[in-house]
Amino acid sequence: MLNTLLGVSRANFLTLTLVCILLAVTASWQAGASPGWPTLLLVTLLALCAHISVNAFNEYFDFKSGLDFLTERTPFSGGSGTLVANPAASYAALAIAVISLALLIAGGLYLALLHGWQLLLIGIPGVLIIYAYTQYLNRSPLACLLAPGIGFGLLMTLGAFWVFAQQVSMAAWLLATIISLLVSNLLLLNQFPDVEADRQVGRRHLPIVIGRRHSASVYSLLAAASYLLLLLGVALGALPWQSLLGLLSLPLLLKILPGIFRLADKPRELAPYLGLNVLLCHLYPLLLSAGLYWAASGN
Repeated sequence: MLNTLLGVSRANFLTLTLVCILLAVTASWQAGASPGWPTLLLVTLLALCAHISVNAFNEYFDFKSGLDFLTERTPFSGGSGTLVANPAASYAALAIAVISLALLIAGGLYLALLHGWQLLLIGIPGVLIIYAYTQYLNRSPLACLLAPGIGFGLLMTLGAFWVFAQQVSMAAWLLATIISLLVSNLLLLNQFPDVEADRQVGRRHLPIVIGRRHSASVYSLLAAASYLLLLLGVALGALPWQSLLGLLSLPLLLKILPGIFRLADKPRELAPYLGLNVLLCHLYPLLLSAGLYWAASGN
């Protein structure tokens, strides 16, 4: 059971959730808030439940649709392969998805009681995305592109800041949008190796609809927008100048871009760049967190 839990939850990728919560915490500190440890722990656990649930639903539905038997897995795409290796665990995977979602809903309602019903404006769309992503949103190119970023950025990161700081600031919106762009790009690039398999089960994400090379251009635009937002936030005074530490991740992006254009139609050779993209999605927010902590310490 433990191996099934670790596999279908894709435990090695849950670090992305921790990075998002860390960014929300440091942003709230920089804004002058001091969230207590019980609140921090609860929000982190609920965020992990959300991530585990969407991963487990994805594993279950991809197994049931037969996609897992068509996909050539890489360390960063194509699912974990847990249910292909152990088909009898499929209903355990569904149970993990449902229980995680139930815990998220219960904890979210509790937070709404403490901090105001307005939190449901974030919680309800989050629950819908978790359940609908694999079965429905993957059939719409725009929804498939935006949903992952919205979930981790404009819902998880912004919602955590809201609970920690008891307000939503321009800085929080900017940081959450940066996370949204990074995570949408993360899922976009991870779809490159899966085009042929995904097409067979009715998915319609961007690499299927417009091709990998044009999707690489979309990736470039979203990545550039994430850095432009950082510069804009500092220029407007919404973000402290120390958050420019995030720019130290730019050389990594400049290494990724030539590779994905050169190998766009050679998905089997893309794995190193998928790995670099995962690193970018962690490094950029961590550098932002370091800058915000630096600014908070100075204050």
